[in-house]
Amino acid sequence: MFQQRLTETSGLARACLHDAIRNDGVLAEAMRYATAGGKGLRGFLVMESARLHGVSDQRSVRPAAAIEAVHAYSLVHDDLPCMDDDDLRRGLPTVHRKWDEATAVLVGDALQTLAFELLTHDAVGDARVELIATLARAAGQAGMVHGQALDIAAETAPIPLNIDEIIALQAGKTGALIRWSAEAGALMASADPAPMRDYATAMGLAFQIADDILDVEGNAQTVGKAVGKDADAGKATFVSLLGLNAAKTRAAELVEQACDALAPYGQDAETLREAARFVIQRDR
Repeated sequence: MFQQRLTETSGLARACLHDAIRNDGVLAEAMRYATAGGKGLRGFLVMESARLHGVSDQRSVRPAAAIEAVHAYSLVHDDLPCMDDDDLRRGLPTVHRKWDEATAVLVGDALQTLAFELLTHDAVGDARVELIATLARAAGQAGMVHGQALDIAAETAPIPLNIDEIIALQAGKTGALIRWSAEAGALMASADPAPMRDYATAMGLAFQIADDILDVEGNAQTVGKAVGKDADAGKATFVSLLGLNAAKTRAAELVEQACDALAPYGQDAETLREAARFVIQRDR
């Protein structure tokens, strides 16, 4: 059920996002290129959390497209030479490799602003302002961008980060957008977002631990990007601090926490439970 719903929601969100990319030319082409692949997990979380709270796909598809736009912008900028300097993303040349660095910067800028335009649509409903405000916080200086700044600082820190510092870093860099995605449906329904927040906090951390494991065990061709970079850089990760087996155990425990957080929704939340299990079973 999860894979079917993931395919459905990712297709709807991508179509909505690409429809919103106006005009022709290099910028529009590169924006569509940057958003053409990926799992669509964040958009799925928006639409499935909305469904769980009685909100239709017609209303939730624009917030789903918005979070996918923000996520794609973050990847385009993250891949730049001044950040991670990656040549591959999702098995294809990164935007700055396929075009150039200036185009990559503009693509990221355009996708970020487009996300907030999507949230202003009448179909989103009365939660528009709250969704805009909370996404701005999740994506900005208190969320994802803050996490990225901590990550960059950690690369040259004289003392490697400890486990608590890595958790705090990832709560921003990876976790903030995942939390927003899971809470969006509750916000649109004027419901208590706390259970979804607890679910997403545990799931987001499991997701990052799984990424660290893939950096050790993954195959670059399957993962779609370079692997082994963390170890080569001597970077502290969940795997380097906990050990591979303990990291896998911790990720599995977090998935169970995420599933337990959905208890108030009963069997209606089974697709979201499957999503939590998926994040530590994926190979990319």
